[in-house]
Amino acid sequence: MGWEAWFSLFVVTGVLIALVKDLVSPAVSMAAGMVAVLVAGIVTPTEALAGFSNPAPLTVAGLFIVARAVEKTGALTPVVRATMGQGDGVRGSLSRMIAPTTAASAFLNNTPIVAMLLPQIRSWAESRGRSPSLYLMPLSFAALLGGVVTLIGTSTNLVISGLLISAGEPGLGFFEMTAVGLPIAIVGGLLLVFLTPVLLPIRRSARQESPDETRRFVVDMVVDSGGAISGKSVEAAGLRHLQGLFLATIERDGDLIAPVTPETQLRGGDRLRFVGKSDQVVDLQATRGLSSAEAGHLVDLEDDSARYFEVVIGAESTLVGKTLNETEFRGRYQAAVLAIHRAGQRIEAKLGQVPLRVGDTLLLVADRGFRDRWRDRNDFLLISGLGAKLPIASKRAWVVGVLILGIIMSASLDLLPILNATLLAAVGLVAFRVLSPGEARSAVDLDVIVLIAAAFGVAAAVDKSGLADVVASGLVEAFESFGQHGVLLGVVLATVILTAVVSNNAAALLMFPIAISAAAATHIQPRGFAIAVAVAASVDFLTPIGYQTNTMVYGPGGYRFFDYARLGAPLTLLVTTLTVVIVPMVWPA
Repeated sequence: MGWEAWFSLFVVTGVLIALVKDLVSPAVSMAAGMVAVLVAGIVTPTEALAGFSNPAPLTVAGLFIVARAVEKTGALTPVVRATMGQGDGVRGSLSRMIAPTTAASAFLNNTPIVAMLLPQIRSWAESRGRSPSLYLMPLSFAALLGGVVTLIGTSTNLVISGLLISAGEPGLGFFEMTAVGLPIAIVGGLLLVFLTPVLLPIRRSARQESPDETRRFVVDMVVDSGGAISGKSVEAAGLRHLQGLFLATIERDGDLIAPVTPETQLRGGDRLRFVGKSDQVVDLQATRGLSSAEAGHLVDLEDDSARYFEVVIGAESTLVGKTLNETEFRGRYQAAVLAIHRAGQRIEAKLGQVPLRVGDTLLLVADRGFRDRWRDRNDFLLISGLGAKLPIASKRAWVVGVLILGIIMSASLDLLPILNATLLAAVGLVAFRVLSPGEARSAVDLDVIVLIAAAFGVAAAVDKSGLADVVASGLVEAFESFGQHGVLLGVVLATVILTAVVSNNAAALLMFPIAISAAAATHIQPRGFAIAVAVAASVDFLTPIGYQTNTMVYGPGGYRFFDYARLGAPLTLLVTTLTVVIVPMVWPA
């Protein structure tokens, strides 16, 4: 290998280490890699920045906006209701859940689907005395299976389509992947129904492990006029960092102040509502300048002053690796953490000193506006309200449905490129006031967009430096004794392994040039190899961190790390087998 290939290998290795160890955000890791190969002169500025003008990132951005509109309007409510049976057995209820989830995920981003279904499925299971662990992992896996059926099923498919365009090939057709994706989705769904009760152990969820934390006392206290704390800020009055207590709201002259900030000034006559354990609420009685307004009572989940939430820490969260104390969690989020759950176990240490990890589930109490404030941020991958009710489809849900149908029809009939159709739908959502411009802007996950765009430059370096040819030659030599199917098997296995440790988009972008080189070395259609990479990178069943929907159900389902491999290994074998068998048939040499 020349120095360019060695340098590209060094950069890719560094990016992978940063991604696996969460040293910095995935977007920063990939952008740093792009800058490195650009400064080294391996790629030109045009090649390094090609991803920012490629249709793939912009199409993904448009679909983020569409997904936000689906969530806001409750357009998925009919799908949710279709999953919830009455007296079905485990396999019967799994069938009712998996079929509509897979179908919906073929045309919608799977993250909001799982986010909307998760609390409803869990409440449904618990109300029937069943463990949510029997349903939440299959829910995520079903969403992944649906994502390989169409072009817009997952962002990875769009990324591969964009890479094909950059390579001078036509982009993927809307239903081009269906030939391999649909059999995988159907057979995979059947495997989930029959294998889940056999292979998946019964686990207790984070909420089930903390029954005491969801029964808290509320007490109202009144600020004495002219008292010791009247005229002081909440922080100065010593009411900000009470052990086990949370100042939820302040009622003043008939108006409700929420959330309460450390700088909020207290006035005589203010009615302060605290939430906490009964023994700790009693300590408020000794606080100078406060008088009891009434006897304490148990919190109602529908109470206006306090809500209970489960939040899941994702790979892109700024909280990863930091403690609650370091992030000043209570002041920053206006919420108090009651418990931290990790890998199915409740952490018993001092919560403020526990470094947070990807997949950690936090049980917290906050004001009712907490979810709206943080739903479109990367801080939390999932925000699920305890006791949340199924949203009612709004009057504008039909607009969302029509625009999604327009995307599908225009792209599948080649009336418009997928980018044009998606951006038109996004503009239409704002024009019809389904979303405000601010909501549309905040719905776009810029970290994902930057990661995808920057990775185009790194992928170009892997190709141009000759590193892709070297790796592809190694794969061909290792598997050529098994023929063309063997080489394809090597590419699929390499993609599966890479996806298990880094994000699906990063794996697809890094494997694409290697797959194309392997196809050229064996005289196989490169298009089939590209689609094989898209499928293998889109369906990570082996770990809770390979795909964000897996991470979303990790804590709420009470799963252990290797639970995913128990159920995921047969599915991975299925995907690998069907891909290796079907791709050469549909895209022959």
